[in-house]
Amino acid sequence: MGQTARAALKKIARLADPRRAIASRWFFKTGKGEYGEGDKFLGVNNPTLRLLSRDFQGLPLVEIKKLLRNSFHEIRQLGLFILVRQFERSSEPEKKRIYDFYLGHTDAINNWDLVDCSAHKIIGAYLWQRDKKILYKLARSKNLWERRIAIISTFYFIKNKKSSVALDIARILRSDKEDIIRKAVGWMLREIGKNCGQGVEEKFLQKYYAELPRVTLRYAIERFPKPKIRAYLLGNFR
Repeated sequence: MGQTARAALKKIARLADPRRAIASRWFFKTGKGEYGEGDKFLGVNNPTLRLLSRDFQGLPLVEIKKLLRNSFHEIRQLGLFILVRQFERSSEPEKKRIYDFYLGHTDAINNWDLVDCSAHKIIGAYLWQRDKKILYKLARSKNLWERRIAIISTFYFIKNKKSSVALDIARILRSDKEDIIRKAVGWMLREIGKNCGQGVEEKFLQKYYAELPRVTLRYAIERFPKPKIRAYLLGNFR
Protein backbone atom coordinates (compact mmCIF):
# COMPACT_ATOMS: atom_id res chain seq x y z
CA MET A 1 0.00 0.00 0.00
CA GLY A 2 1.38 3.42 -0.96
CA GLN A 3 2.60 6.13 1.39
CA THR A 4 -0.40 8.43 1.08
CA ALA A 5 -2.91 9.88 3.51
CA ARG A 6 -5.69 8.18 1.55
CA ALA A 7 -4.11 4.76 2.09
CA ALA A 8 -3.76 5.48 5.82
CA LEU A 9 -7.40 6.57 6.03
CA LYS A 10 -8.59 3.38 4.36
CA LYS A 11 -6.57 1.26 6.75
CA ILE A 12 -7.70 3.06 9.90
CA ALA A 13 -11.36 3.05 8.81
CA ARG A 14 -11.34 -0.76 8.87
CA LEU A 15 -10.27 -0.65 12.53
CA ALA A 16 -13.10 1.59 13.75
CA ASP A 17 -15.04 0.50 16.84
CA PRO A 18 -18.31 2.45 17.32
CA ARG A 19 -18.67 1.43 20.99
CA ARG A 20 -15.17 2.63 21.81
CA ALA A 21 -15.89 5.83 19.89
CA ILE A 22 -18.85 6.60 22.17
CA ALA A 23 -16.70 6.09 25.26
CA SER A 24 -13.96 8.28 23.79
CA ARG A 25 -16.37 11.15 23.17
CA TRP A 26 -17.21 11.10 26.88
CA PHE A 27 -13.62 10.64 28.08
CA PHE A 28 -12.23 13.48 25.98
CA LYS A 29 -14.98 15.93 26.96
CA THR A 30 -16.57 16.63 23.59
CA GLY A 31 -19.84 18.08 24.88
CA LYS A 32 -20.96 21.66 24.39
CA GLY A 33 -18.73 24.04 26.32
CA GLU A 34 -16.18 21.34 27.16
CA TYR A 35 -12.53 21.53 26.09
CA GLY A 36 -12.96 18.90 23.34
CA GLU A 37 -16.26 20.25 22.06
CA GLY A 38 -17.23 18.77 18.70
CA ASP A 39 -14.31 16.36 18.35
CA LYS A 40 -15.14 13.12 16.53
CA PHE A 41 -13.83 9.62 17.17
CA LEU A 42 -13.51 6.37 15.25
CA GLY A 43 -12.79 4.21 18.28
CA VAL A 44 -9.23 3.07 17.51
CA ASN A 45 -6.88 2.61 20.47
CA ASN A 46 -3.38 4.05 20.87
CA PRO A 47 -1.38 0.80 20.56
CA THR A 48 -3.08 0.15 17.22
CA LEU A 49 -2.35 3.69 16.04
CA ARG A 50 1.31 3.36 17.04
CA LEU A 51 1.62 0.13 15.07
CA LEU A 52 -0.06 1.77 12.10
CA SER A 53 2.38 4.68 12.27
CA ARG A 54 5.20 2.25 11.46
CA ASP A 55 3.49 1.33 8.19
CA PHE A 56 3.31 4.99 7.20
CA GLN A 57 6.50 6.39 8.73
CA GLY A 58 7.71 7.49 5.29
CA LEU A 59 4.64 9.66 4.66
CA PRO A 60 5.62 13.07 3.22
CA LEU A 61 4.72 16.16 5.24
CA VAL A 62 2.20 17.21 2.60
CA GLU A 63 0.34 13.94 3.27
CA ILE A 64 0.72 14.19 7.05
CA LYS A 65 -0.91 17.61 6.77
CA LYS A 66 -4.00 15.89 5.37
CA LEU A 67 -4.12 13.65 8.44
CA LEU A 68 -3.79 16.60 10.81
CA ARG A 69 -6.60 18.42 9.00
CA ASN A 70 -8.95 15.47 9.40
CA SER A 71 -11.93 15.90 11.72
CA PHE A 72 -11.40 12.53 13.42
CA HIS A 73 -9.25 12.59 16.54
CA GLU A 74 -7.45 9.29 15.92
CA ILE A 75 -6.45 10.30 12.41
CA ARG A 76 -4.83 13.47 13.73
CA GLN A 77 -3.12 11.38 16.39
CA LEU A 78 -1.83 8.98 13.75
CA GLY A 79 -0.32 11.98 11.96
CA LEU A 80 1.44 13.01 15.18
CA PHE A 81 2.75 9.50 15.85
CA ILE A 82 4.20 9.48 12.34
CA LEU A 83 5.77 12.92 12.88
CA VAL A 84 7.43 11.74 16.09
CA ARG A 85 8.81 8.63 14.38
CA GLN A 86 10.17 10.74 11.54
CA PHE A 87 11.71 13.31 13.88
CA GLU A 88 13.52 10.66 15.90
CA ARG A 89 15.07 9.22 12.74
CA SER A 90 15.85 12.46 10.88
CA SER A 91 18.92 14.54 10.12
CA GLU A 92 19.20 18.00 11.70
CA PRO A 93 17.78 19.82 8.63
CA GLU A 94 14.83 17.42 8.56
CA LYS A 95 14.26 17.85 12.29
CA LYS A 96 14.00 21.61 11.69
CA ARG A 97 11.41 21.05 8.96
CA ILE A 98 9.34 18.82 11.24
CA TYR A 99 9.66 21.28 14.14
CA ASP A 100 8.45 24.16 11.95
CA PHE A 101 5.67 22.01 10.52
CA TYR A 102 4.48 21.11 14.02
CA LEU A 103 4.38 24.75 15.12
CA GLY A 104 2.47 25.58 11.96
CA HIS A 105 -0.29 23.12 12.83
CA THR A 106 -0.92 23.68 16.53
CA ASP A 107 -4.60 24.29 15.79
CA ALA A 108 -4.87 20.58 14.90
CA ILE A 109 -3.14 19.48 18.13
CA ASN A 110 -6.26 20.23 20.09
CA ASN A 111 -6.62 17.81 22.96
CA TRP A 112 -4.40 16.83 25.86
CA ASP A 113 -3.42 13.41 24.51
CA LEU A 114 -2.41 14.90 21.15
CA VAL A 115 -0.14 17.36 22.94
CA ASP A 116 1.22 14.83 25.40
CA CYS A 117 2.22 12.24 22.79
CA SER A 118 4.24 14.71 20.75
CA ALA A 119 5.22 18.08 22.24
CA HIS A 120 8.21 17.01 24.32
CA LYS A 121 9.35 14.54 21.66
CA ILE A 122 9.45 17.16 18.91
CA ILE A 123 9.43 20.69 20.35
CA GLY A 124 11.28 19.83 23.55
CA ALA A 125 13.84 17.65 21.81
CA TYR A 126 14.50 20.22 19.08
CA LEU A 127 14.93 23.08 21.55
CA TRP A 128 17.17 21.15 23.95
CA GLN A 129 20.36 22.92 22.83
CA ARG A 130 18.64 25.93 21.25
CA ASP A 131 16.95 29.19 22.19
CA LYS A 132 13.70 28.48 24.00
CA LYS A 133 11.92 31.83 23.59
CA ILE A 134 9.12 30.20 21.62
CA LEU A 135 8.01 28.32 24.75
CA TYR A 136 7.50 31.58 26.63
CA LYS A 137 5.42 32.88 23.73
CA LEU A 138 3.32 29.71 23.64
CA ALA A 139 2.86 29.86 27.42
CA ARG A 140 1.17 33.26 27.01
CA SER A 141 -1.02 32.17 24.09
CA LYS A 142 -4.80 32.57 24.23
CA ASN A 143 -5.01 29.03 22.87
CA LEU A 144 -5.07 26.59 25.78
CA TRP A 145 -3.46 23.82 23.71
CA GLU A 146 -0.52 26.04 22.83
CA ARG A 147 -0.12 26.72 26.54
CA ARG A 148 -0.16 22.98 27.21
CA ILE A 149 2.40 22.48 24.43
CA ALA A 150 4.64 24.99 26.22
CA ILE A 151 4.63 23.17 29.56
CA ILE A 152 4.67 19.60 28.18
CA SER A 153 7.59 20.44 25.88
CA THR A 154 9.68 21.03 28.99
CA PHE A 155 9.28 17.37 29.92
CA TYR A 156 12.24 16.66 27.62
CA PHE A 157 14.43 19.05 29.62
CA ILE A 158 13.20 17.66 32.93
CA LYS A 159 14.04 14.09 31.91
CA ASN A 160 17.53 15.38 31.12
CA LYS A 161 17.85 16.83 34.65
CA LYS A 162 17.29 20.48 33.69
CA SER A 163 14.46 22.30 35.45
CA SER A 164 14.98 26.04 34.93
CA VAL A 165 12.84 26.51 31.81
CA ALA A 166 10.14 24.19 33.13
CA LEU A 167 9.99 26.23 36.34
CA ASP A 168 9.75 29.44 34.31
CA ILE A 169 6.82 28.09 32.29
CA ALA A 170 5.17 26.74 35.44
CA ARG A 171 5.48 30.20 36.98
CA ILE A 172 3.80 31.80 33.95
CA LEU A 173 0.97 29.24 34.03
CA ARG A 174 0.66 28.89 37.82
CA SER A 175 -2.71 30.67 37.97
CA ASP A 176 -4.12 29.51 34.62
CA LYS A 177 -7.91 29.29 34.61
CA GLU A 178 -8.08 26.04 32.61
CA ASP A 179 -8.12 22.81 34.59
CA ILE A 180 -6.31 21.01 31.78
CA ILE A 181 -3.37 23.43 32.18
CA ARG A 182 -3.42 23.30 35.96
CA LYS A 183 -3.06 19.52 35.85
CA ALA A 184 -0.21 19.73 33.34
CA VAL A 185 1.68 22.20 35.54
CA GLY A 186 1.25 19.94 38.56
CA TRP A 187 2.41 16.94 36.56
CA MET A 188 5.58 18.69 35.38
CA LEU A 189 6.32 19.91 38.92
CA ARG A 190 6.01 16.32 40.10
CA GLU A 191 8.42 15.23 37.36
CA ILE A 192 10.86 17.94 38.43
CA GLY A 193 10.80 16.45 41.92
CA LYS A 194 11.41 12.99 40.50
CA ASN A 195 14.17 13.91 38.04
CA CYS A 196 15.80 17.05 39.42
CA GLY A 197 15.35 16.68 43.15
CA GLN A 198 12.40 17.08 45.49
CA GLY A 199 14.04 20.14 47.01
CA VAL A 200 13.83 21.95 43.66
CA GLU A 201 10.14 21.17 43.41
CA GLU A 202 9.41 22.13 47.00
CA LYS A 203 11.16 25.46 46.66
CA PHE A 204 8.73 26.36 43.86
CA LEU A 205 5.70 25.02 45.73
CA GLN A 206 6.51 27.00 48.84
CA LYS A 207 7.25 30.21 46.95
CA TYR A 208 3.98 30.14 45.02
CA TYR A 209 1.85 28.12 47.42
CA ALA A 210 -0.82 30.81 47.88
CA GLU A 211 -1.26 31.19 44.10
CA LEU A 212 -1.39 27.53 43.07
CA PRO A 213 -4.78 26.00 42.29
CA ARG A 214 -5.61 23.00 44.47
CA VAL A 215 -5.51 20.57 41.55
CA THR A 216 -2.00 21.73 40.62
CA LEU A 217 -0.83 21.20 44.18
CA ARG A 218 -2.41 17.75 44.41
CA TYR A 219 -0.78 16.60 41.16
CA ALA A 220 2.57 18.03 42.25
CA ILE A 221 2.69 16.34 45.66
CA GLU A 222 1.16 13.02 44.62
CA ARG A 223 4.38 11.06 45.27
CA PHE A 224 5.33 12.76 48.51
CA PRO A 225 5.21 10.72 51.74
CA LYS A 226 1.70 10.80 53.21
CA PRO A 227 2.61 13.02 56.19
CA LYS A 228 4.16 15.57 53.84
CA ILE A 229 1.12 15.47 51.55
CA ARG A 230 -1.10 16.28 54.53
CA ALA A 231 1.23 19.08 55.58
CA TYR A 232 1.11 20.70 52.14
CA LEU A 233 -2.66 20.37 51.88
CA LEU A 234 -2.97 22.09 55.25
CA GLY A 235 -0.29 24.66 54.50
CA ASN A 236 1.84 23.44 57.40
CA PHE A 237 5.02 22.77 55.45
CA ARG A 238 7.10 25.59 56.96
